[in-house]
Amino acid sequence: MMTNLEKLEKIFAEYKDDLEPGTLTEETSFEELNFDSLDVVDLIMACEDEFGVTIGEDQELKTVGDLLKVIEESEAE
Repeated sequence: MMTNLEKLEKIFAEYKDDLEPGTLTEETSFEELNFDSLDVVDLIMACEDEFGVTIGEDQELKTVGDLLKVIEESEAE
């Protein structure tokens, strides 16, 4: 079974063609990936579909770890 990080990496790869598998870490920032705010919104919607969670747009999401934390907290509810 895929980990949440692996699932995220698969989603991210749809937005970043040059994302090397295994390079995404919890410390990776959206800025490093050159994601603008629209990319992040699209990404959040894709994550909501993939994980079956709702992610508030008021979340301060700066890194992959921030996004993972929100997803895992939502899954636990």
